[in-house]
Amino acid sequence: MKTSEINREELPEVLTPKLVQDILGISRRRTYDMMENPPFHVVKVGKLFKISKKTFFQWLDGEQG
Repeated sequence: MKTSEINREELPEVLTPKLVQDILGISRRRTYDMMENPPFHVVKVGKLFKISKKTFFQWLDGEQG
């Protein structure tokens, strides 16, 4: 998925690392490095990382919250 093809409204409420990778245009390794010390709220369920779409885009847009 290209960044230009991403429509925020069509994304699920809970993002995966793959979606974050696609949105930011970064490598898989860099994405998982980020998940270990994220600048936004991340929930780890077993081995899976789950990211709130709302808090991710607040961070991306430079908003507080």
